[in-house]
Amino acid sequence: MNILVTGGSSGLGASITKKLASNADNFVYFTYPFDIQDKDTIEKEFHNTKGIKCNFRDEKEIDALIAKFDEFNLDILVNNAWATKIIKKHYQKIDYQDFIDGFMFNVVPLIKITQELISRFRKKRFGKIVTILTSSIVNKPPAGYSEYVAAKSYIASLSKSWANENAAFNITSNCISPSFMQTAFTDDTDERVVEEMVNSHPLKRVLTTEEVADSVFFLINSTQQINGINLLMNAASDIA
Repeated sequence: MNILVTGGSSGLGASITKKLASNADNFVYFTYPFDIQDKDTIEKEFHNTKGIKCNFRDEKEIDALIAKFDEFNLDILVNNAWATKIIKKHYQKIDYQDFIDGFMFNVVPLIKITQELISRFRKKRFGKIVTILTSSIVNKPPAGYSEYVAAKSYIASLSKSWANENAAFNITSNCISPSFMQTAFTDDTDERVVEEMVNSHPLKRVLTTEEVADSVFFLINSTQQINGINLLMNAASDIA
């Protein structure tokens, strides 16, 4: 299968890219925003991968990526890229422009890429979409995460629409909502907070990126009967 992983060069994205590329029958295209070293490391380890520079803040790079879709002949899309840091402020203190930027740099590129690929998947009468969300904070937003949670909630609703509208075309759309992971995206989390998470966790450890990558691998290889779900990965700490 030909696969695209957005934001697939570091952190969770790199784990997903490597896991999917571990199957020699797959060819994995992955986007990276800046660091060519991460791209080169993955390509050197897995010859069935190719990194594509695509900064979600740059509309021209997004359009250039989309222009290659016919060449890539994709079967699978993994939506993982996130172009901004979480704004940890109470709602009334967040600048209006930050909401606009968050939507434009994170949600709009995902909409454009997914829309283009669904059109192609419909012609092939096959396709699978896996979208990385976040865990229970969508249903129970903590203070200071309103911009991030709002964007993720919007995407979660879109994913359900993709599943409902395209099931008859043998296309699936599923989400994965991982709990806290230690990556560059969360490296500003206070060590005391992380320690508290570990101590209160049922397994006494936080989720790993490799565990999430395993779940992505499962969903892209599963039956089309699994469609429209949101797979929670939180060790039953918050059962929906």
